[in-house]
Amino acid sequence: MEMGENQTSITEFILLGFRLGPRLQMLLFGIFSLCYAFTLLGNGAILGLIALDSRLHTPMYFFLSHLALIDIAYACNTVPQMLVNLLNPAKPISFAGCITQTFLFLTFAHTECLLLVVMSCDRYVAICHPLRYSAIMSWRVCSTLTVTSWVLGVLLALVHIVLLLPLPFCGPQTVNHFFCEIIAILKLACADTHINEMTVLAGAVSVLVGPFSSIVISYVQILYAILRIHSVKGHQKAFSTCSSHLCVVGLFYGTAIILYVGPRYGNPQEQKKYLLLFHSLFNPMLNPLIYSLRNKEVKGPLRRVLGKQRSL
Repeated sequence: MEMGENQTSITEFILLGFRLGPRLQMLLFGIFSLCYAFTLLGNGAILGLIALDSRLHTPMYFFLSHLALIDIAYACNTVPQMLVNLLNPAKPISFAGCITQTFLFLTFAHTECLLLVVMSCDRYVAICHPLRYSAIMSWRVCSTLTVTSWVLGVLLALVHIVLLLPLPFCGPQTVNHFFCEIIAILKLACADTHINEMTVLAGAVSVLVGPFSSIVISYVQILYAILRIHSVKGHQKAFSTCSSHLCVVGLFYGTAIILYVGPRYGNPQEQKKYLLLFHSLFNPMLNPLIYSLRNKEVKGPLRRVLGKQRSL
């Protein structure tokens, strides 16, 4: 990066993390390591079950496999660096590594927003138009929707990175976060970042408020369709297929909207750190638990696999 004569370019950043005592940081290292391991194992198990059991080769579980893949990528992008910082708080991250981490985080966040909308549309078609479900949610349509979510996620993240890269960074080099979050990085720029901040806000509104509104509309219509079902068994089956997705939507959109769209009060930077910790570590760990514990179609294959392992 070319700088003026009296300025120096920053080639690395230091992530401040949580700024706690050494003993507490070691305790957090152990807890976060376990959560990271559970995240990889849980989402890996979901991917394995979907791949191995032909009964799960349906649009719903096709989308769920991509959600599990995003959760694994989320954790792998932010948690290892956080664990390194807990052991060695002064260890820096390169400028290129920091920008890459920001880009990947934004990509996965945008893609998950769009994928959750696609999953709600799938549930809407399954419950409100069951006789036409196979025709509407064909494999071609499912693949197109999934690829579109990933492509839009990458393009939206690129917009932020393209606006971020020309900014001069001349000091300080300490990032008040546990990973390279875009707002925390913008605060270190030696230039006006008003356009960048407005772009972040506009992007958050477009991928959070708009999609969340469409999910709410879909589930209002789903609820209306469920109430018209006369059998108790039909009610239970319909609710079981939607409750897991609703829990995941609530966790993801709830924290994300508070982070990037909600009002600012108190010490927002410290609040954002802990909310993003939940968003990037605990959300990916909870998602496979929600789907496996509340979904009989997932628990069945899991029991069969565990039964085979015991017999061996």
